[in-house]
Amino acid sequence: MKKVLLLVASVVALYSCKRLGEGEYEITGTVKGMKTGMVFLEKQNPMGMGPMAIDTVKIVDGKFEIKGKTTEPEIHFLQIDKVNGKVPFILEGGEIEVAVDKDSLFKSKLSGTYSNEEFYKFNQESYKIQKKLQKEVTAFQVKNMAIMTEAQQKGDTVTMNRIRKEYDVIQKPITDYTFGYPKTHPKSFISVLITQMMINNPNYSKELEGVYNSLDESLKKTKPGKAIKVSIESLKKKTSLK
Repeated sequence: MKKVLLLVASVVALYSCKRLGEGEYEITGTVKGMKTGMVFLEKQNPMGMGPMAIDTVKIVDGKFEIKGKTTEPEIHFLQIDKVNGKVPFILEGGEIEVAVDKDSLFKSKLSGTYSNEEFYKFNQESYKIQKKLQKEVTAFQVKNMAIMTEAQQKGDTVTMNRIRKEYDVIQKPITDYTFGYPKTHPKSFISVLITQMMINNPNYSKELEGVYNSLDESLKKTKPGKAIKVSIESLKKKTSLK
């Protein structure tokens, strides 16, 4: 009897899983507090003119579904009709679940694929850190806003640099968390995007190649992964010429 039940359970599990081909995605979502409406799937415009819609679906009884195919992971956005702001997520092959909170978009939950679950955790942790820093940051801005404005008008780089360094100290917890993330999450797509940010940050330029080498091979094959490799090779050439 137990063998029969186990066989039935295995069959049910097998057929309950949706079989998606390579690169195929299925986004199933819910919108809290909205029965009907429209959802726009958007991606960054390659011409740098902001996000552009690539698909549109209807919300029916608070739910929506988007299907398609992609060649590699990439940041995309969900725009809910008549709602300010967008929900960023990682469009990649697999079953992606998005629980949209239209009143607080940052609370929208991502799940279903590894990178989206990690992206959600990263955003939640970042929000917690930033919330702790909020009072200190606000106080710093109020204290230094007029001084910074005057320094900019006078071209006083000494004062401007001093204020920036003081601000960097306050922001250190979120900076450390962000740039330390790739070292502990080598398979998360967010890691390759953060590593790309290191290219133009002199504080992390020395770590760039080491962090890149530690990334999963699948991330190195993505567009940002290839761009990082080109940048590393370019930096090496510049250094050798000095």
